[in-house]
Amino acid sequence: MSDKTTSPSGGIDEGRGLEELMALKKAKIADMRARGIDPFPSRAIRRDDCSSVKKLGAKLTEPMQHSTEKVALAGRLVELRDMGKSIFGRLADLSGTAQVYFKKDALPEDVFALVKKDLHTGDFLAVSGAVFITKTGEPTVAAEHATMLAKAVRPLPEKWHGLTDTELRYRQRHLDLVSTPESREVFIKRAKIVSTIRRVLDSRGYIEVETPVLLGQAGGASARPFHTHHNALDQDMVLRIATELYLKKLVIGGLDRVYEIGRVFRNEGLDTRHNPEFTMLEAYEAYSDYEGMAALFETLLTECADACGVSEVEWMGKTISLKAPFRRLYLPEVWKDRCGEPIQNVLAGKGFNRAGLLKLAEKLGVHAGEKTPSAKLFDRIIEGKIEDLLQQPTFLFDHPAAITPLAKLKPGTESLVERFECFAAGIELSNAYSELNDPQDQRDRLTEQMKQKAAGDAEADLLDEDFISAMEAGMPPMGGIGVGIERITMLLTGRDSIRDVILFPTLKREKTA
Repeated sequence: MSDKTTSPSGGIDEGRGLEELMALKKAKIADMRARGIDPFPSRAIRRDDCSSVKKLGAKLTEPMQHSTEKVALAGRLVELRDMGKSIFGRLADLSGTAQVYFKKDALPEDVFALVKKDLHTGDFLAVSGAVFITKTGEPTVAAEHATMLAKAVRPLPEKWHGLTDTELRYRQRHLDLVSTPESREVFIKRAKIVSTIRRVLDSRGYIEVETPVLLGQAGGASARPFHTHHNALDQDMVLRIATELYLKKLVIGGLDRVYEIGRVFRNEGLDTRHNPEFTMLEAYEAYSDYEGMAALFETLLTECADACGVSEVEWMGKTISLKAPFRRLYLPEVWKDRCGEPIQNVLAGKGFNRAGLLKLAEKLGVHAGEKTPSAKLFDRIIEGKIEDLLQQPTFLFDHPAAITPLAKLKPGTESLVERFECFAAGIELSNAYSELNDPQDQRDRLTEQMKQKAAGDAEADLLDEDFISAMEAGMPPMGGIGVGIERITMLLTGRDSIRDVILFPTLKREKTA
């Protein structure tokens, strides 16, 4: 008996164009129905997955020996090799693949005819039979019965090359998942990351909650929102850019530890690190601070790495170690070292010293236009002079109050807050504060943000009177953290583009003829 490849698809698609192939498949469906065969039956018998074939095969001691147990599989046919009176196929499901052997003498005539004439790669099939080992040593199902479950009209990507067009992979993710096992594994790991985060937080007494997506105004982050309109209420609304303010209200209400893993929406550009909608973890803990959040993040990232089976990854051209503790740097110290002057020279109270910022930018050769918001100019200096220090997982502590209106001042300072960002390969993974709980200070800072917005900074925070009112009811000290699920998944799977870790990323609409 031989199981060498002859024709990988049964021959129907060799040398044919898409329209011709689809016409043949539709004609085949009509022919099957005319013969009383339902190409899309309502029921399927599936007691086992494809991985069970390998497990049963491991119990067999010699070629051609058959198992006493029988399996009932169902999956997509990804390979078909017709050798006359013997046909080899390969079924695929989430657990892997399994070889199936159809022998004319061992099957009812109508079943073998179905496999011979009606079955092609891409179709879904149910198969039952015993397991045996071929002469080449592969566990294989000796089919005793087979049922068509769904006839595929469109062809799958060519087996050996898959989808080579990157944009097509994003637009037709279903085909990417079928043809690219590595892509499928990324999203399995993403699911493990999310479930691990939930497990860690739940074990620490956090309560998972859901907060509104449609809001009267956006808050909790520096970003442009998407706008929409509620017809019944006849009022304009926005999609949330963060979950922060609602989660803090819940802590005020007595839920001491809360978190949400949810979609947020920011009306920003698309690149390898940004997608307009993405998934964010935000967690808040009463009576904690940014040091407590740093310890929490170390645990979250290392536990997620364990769940993905990695302790070191290649990412963005760097070898990244995921072992804790992570490096700690303090922005005022590295700023003075890299920029040659104290950070206080570009700060003025809880705002920026615009003149000092422009002077430093000119000195360092950092581009600064007249209309460049001070916050963006500050970020450019960090990117140009400090980012190279942030390659291994690194906490960067103590940021300006001017760009962090929701965090507590660092004791003994007037312009720095208790905030950290954690980076790897120069890319932000998380952001955390010791949360500001003084309602008057909060009002003053958001009022200043509104002035920045009026001056042209479209991403400045808004003053939210409802949130200030909630704070005035009494808000305990707390630590809070935000973690980008896509960024963590990119890191732990070694993917350089955010589109590789979002099942259906935002894409520019295709041009129509």
